[in-house]
Amino acid sequence: MSRIGHNPRTIAQEKVDRPLAAFARDYDEGENTGWHDHGRAQLLYAIEGVMRVDTQGAHFVVPPGRALWVPAEMSHVVRTQGRVAMRALFFRADAAQVGELIPAVLSVSPLLRELILAACAEPLEWDEAGRGGHLAALIAEEVARARRLPFGVPALRDARLKRLAEALASQPASDLTLDEWAARCGASTRTLARLFHAETGMGFARWRQTLRLAEASALLAQGATPARAAASVGYASAPAFGAAFRAAFGITPGEAREP
Repeated sequence: MSRIGHNPRTIAQEKVDRPLAAFARDYDEGENTGWHDHGRAQLLYAIEGVMRVDTQGAHFVVPPGRALWVPAEMSHVVRTQGRVAMRALFFRADAAQVGELIPAVLSVSPLLRELILAACAEPLEWDEAGRGGHLAALIAEEVARARRLPFGVPALRDARLKRLAEALASQPASDLTLDEWAARCGASTRTLARLFHAETGMGFARWRQTLRLAEASALLAQGATPARAAASVGYASAPAFGAAFRAAFGITPGEAREP
């Protein structure tokens, strides 16, 4: 049972007898879906704007050029940054085998982007022997082969850590020490250090670096240069940023700009 409760939502795309169904909706700045889950796996994708998606285990920043695979019945919440034009896909259980049992950030190729848009233009009960069936087969192939990117930031549960995380997400370049954060959060440095290890398996410095790099990945995906992304998240040296990015994600900042 989820700590935020089982809150299922069922829409037409989850009832149709097709391997996958497309869902299109535009959201305004600052919208919040609330915690919920779906009976079918989803590929959350936006052609415009940035989605911030939380699951129990991690926080994901999903800009255009990236998509998030959300397994069936996994509780999550989506918050929008800027106007978001979502174009998502729902996968029937047999078709969901192209994805994982855990959330995963996927790189969206130009072909996959166009396939998603084409699927959104099809009727809900598309012709399995016609264009809709061909699109679905190609989408399944592209999702299965899409590059997986380790851009998730381990979630924090303690209220004090959550306040710290929200503050850092809004100002990732902040260089406040754990001692200074402890004073702001109303806890001792030792308590915060213990909580970070207990909840994430890593210390504060490593967790902050993970968050900074995830935020930088969103900037890069939106077209920022590596130097600008580095400065925005608190790296004084572009080479140091590049080395940290490669060590964390296995790709260069330049490659992160590529869909």
